Amino acid sequence: MNKLKLLSVIAFYLNLHGNGIGQELLTKDLAVEIALENNFDIKAANNMTKIAENNAALTNSDFLPSLSGSAGSTLASTNSKNEFQDNRVVSVSDAETVSYNASLVLNYTLFNGFSRKYTYEKLRENYNLTALEARKVIENTIYNIFFAYYEIARLTQDQLNQNRSLTISKERLNKATFSFEYGQSTRLDVLNAEVDFNNDSINYLNISQSLKTEKNNLNLLLGRNIDTAFEVDTALSFYEDLVFEVLSDKAHSNNVEVLKQNSNLRNAKTNIKISSAAIIPSVGLTTRYNWENNDFGPVGFLATRQSDGLNIGASISWNLWDGGKSNTIKQNTKIALENESISVDQTLLNLNRNLNNAWTSYQTALFIMKAQKKNLETNRRNFERSIEQYNLGQITSIAFRQAQLNLLNAQVNYNGARYSAKKSELGLLQLSGELLRANF
Repeated sequence: MNKLKLLSVIAFYLNLHGNGIGQELLTKDLAVEIALENNFDIKAANNMTKIAENNAALTNSDFLPSLSGSAGSTLASTNSKNEFQDNRVVSVSDAETVSYNASLVLNYTLFNGFSRKYTYEKLRENYNLTALEARKVIENTIYNIFFAYYEIARLTQDQLNQNRSLTISKERLNKATFSFEYGQSTRLDVLNAEVDFNNDSINYLNISQSLKTEKNNLNLLLGRNIDTAFEVDTALSFYEDLVFEVLSDKAHSNNVEVLKQNSNLRNAKTNIKISSAAIIPSVGLTTRYNWENNDFGPVGFLATRQSDGLNIGASISWNLWDGGKSNTIKQNTKIALENESISVDQTLLNLNRNLNNAWTSYQTALFIMKAQKKNLETNRRNFERSIEQYNLGQITSIAFRQAQLNLLNAQVNYNGARYSAKKSELGLLQLSGELLRANF
């Protein structure tokens, strides 16, 4: 790539990304708001929660009676020949008989060994479990959004620092070219400055490409057009009052995985109650109203007949012996309960491990951030003195370039340390169940 073409590409990226004019400022709150409305995973999880809520409604339980109705009509056409004892014969052709009937049946289970009560409890718990699944999806999505957001912020800062370094390299190249034309420096100084300028240009283009890719990824998470242009807020703030013991208490009471396992444990206990209810008698009530109207035509002893009536009945059923199936189901539900108890213990142990690791990583990240900040301040002072010495001809261009690279590396390292610490804080808050209530 020749120098003119490289400058053209860099100018394009500077106009596209450098100043951010005309692009929306995507704040963290706005990003969350857009995601909650548009993210595909969140919308699907919300729909599953609605289904579970419908399933947990009283109308989907056996607590309400059932009412059914039926009606019918029959038309018959018959030919008959009737011979009496006195030898009289009466013949009828195409005699029509018509009958109508209708009925309403009301069924209600008065008692079924509390099975419907426990089944309804399980439906409510399933709704709670689905809501927790939806919360997990939301938490993971918000975490991924913030992770991508901070990565964009880091690259934005890196791009800005690289742009400043590129400007310095360009000024150095112009100065070397001017000095060479007036015989004050060698051609080697010009070539070295041009190589450094080209390297800085390539690094700037690579950062810009990575920044564009991360913005596309964030737009996908937000469920909006991939090409939507935006800028992010690069300001960072940290929680200064995080205490491990407090985070641990919150995690044990509010971590979504712990809550899900506790919900599964309650369901397992309910399943035992449901299996026990299967051996208790069930009592039902049936109420039926019948109406019937018949038109017998000319061949019957009666011309018409109409009847209606209300019948009320009760029934009891008892599963005295089913070959041992009920007992098998009950034994299996007890084993399932034991497994759920094991899962709860395992989940708590994993949580303690993850929380301890996350806390150590967070403390380490904070220490590195402070150390990198001091290193940046030292390299900045060193570069400022190098500029003065370079302009006075007291150091070579190679020494100046090394001071420039040291400053750029220090800026990149400090910038990376800042956002790495923020991401570690993000992981801590997710483990403690405080992510959705966090202030970023």
